[in-house]
Amino acid sequence: MTDTSTSADAVVDPDRLRILIAEDVDLVAEAFEALLGTEPSFEVVGRVSRGDEVAAAVQRLRPDVAVLDVDMPGATGIEAAAQVTDCKVLLLTALEGPGHMHKALAAGANGYILKSTTGSRLVEAIRTVAAGGTAIDPELAAEALRSGPCPLTDREIDILRLVGQGRSTEDIAGGLFLSRGTVRNYLSNAMVKLDAQSRAEAFAKAERRGWL
Repeated sequence: MTDTSTSADAVVDPDRLRILIAEDVDLVAEAFEALLGTEPSFEVVGRVSRGDEVAAAVQRLRPDVAVLDVDMPGATGIEAAAQVTDCKVLLLTALEGPGHMHKALAAGANGYILKSTTGSRLVEAIRTVAAGGTAIDPELAAEALRSGPCPLTDREIDILRLVGQGRSTEDIAGGLFLSRGTVRNYLSNAMVKLDAQSRAEAFAKAERRGWL
């Protein structure tokens, strides 16, 4: 782990936004830190590389905004966001499905931005959440409007997750204490809802949209 933490006893400049970065890929974390370091009103006060280190780092470093990757060891950025109450949280991710965005916001995140965004959009997003607003990647917002809410039931989601693990209908039925016919009915309903021609396609579509 790379930790560039600043002591909690350091002097806090009220005119600068204090930022914590949580990213497990050092090269990416260094690039974010270099980018944000060019902003005179920003101060990167620390970096962590695991999701389960975020809450403690927030308490120790007192950032105004925590910029978290979603896919991290220890805990996801979404799980970490649910544990943070002392600062604003902006999730930065490569996961494009609107379902992931909805889960992030439900966990208490103040923004959800794709890693493919521009540097200027990232800076603007940090300022937006620091000021109490919500920052959503415009491409994701448009996709969420097109896709609408998740149409799948909890049981259909459970079954599609098992499909993604390569489980057969018989295995799924045994594991969930259902008949094979009931499992096939759930899969058929899910395929219709997702406009999929096979259960594998249904799984792929649901996973891509962040519904699993």
